[in-house]
Amino acid sequence: MGSLGKIVKIRSAPETGEDISTCFETGDFAALAYAHAPIGLVVTENRVIRDCNFAFAAMFGYRPDDLRDQLFARLYPSHAEFSNVRDRGVAQLRETNTYWDERIMARRDGTLFWCRVRGHSFTPDAPLGRAVWSFADLSQIRPYIPLTRREREIISLLADGLTSKEIALKLDISHRTVEVYRAKLLKKFAVNNTSGLLNCLAGVYQDHIVTRSDTK
Repeated sequence: MGSLGKIVKIRSAPETGEDISTCFETGDFAALAYAHAPIGLVVTENRVIRDCNFAFAAMFGYRPDDLRDQLFARLYPSHAEFSNVRDRGVAQLRETNTYWDERIMARRDGTLFWCRVRGHSFTPDAPLGRAVWSFADLSQIRPYIPLTRREREIISLLADGLTSKEIALKLDISHRTVEVYRAKLLKKFAVNNTSGLLNCLAGVYQDHIVTRSDTK
């Protein structure tokens, strides 16, 4: 954003029919489009929510005023996940100034859901300094399926290409125990094999499920 004036303009975004009519009469659509876009939009500065639109706030169960100037951590399932996502995509943002991923977020009532996140930085040399992000709720196409700590560990290791025997050695459990967990995971995600399990997670299993380092 860069300009404080623009932020003030967004915060006074039109909500009433009269205000919206004025936007159409004057052709001043920027604040209107931002506020009422049918996708969540949020402006951040050093991971603090400087401003957000109605769709973003509603997605998490808030009003925009509830989230302004709040640390983004309140929208993550845990502080560990908030910390882990910190450097994700920073290199790509520096190189191309664009980034996207799919991650699990937390609503105000504590329920978890999948989001598709896209970002653009205004400060590419320090990508998380000032940025704008879009958030799309994937609940209808990818319902959140809770995983135990051990299930997250095993999925992460499967994603790294380890066999059941290698996973057993890594986690200091029996090969049979790993096979039992694999069978339960296949049933939970309604797939027939490990490839189907990882495909079901659409490439997000390594970076966007809490991994081994989060479970200490």
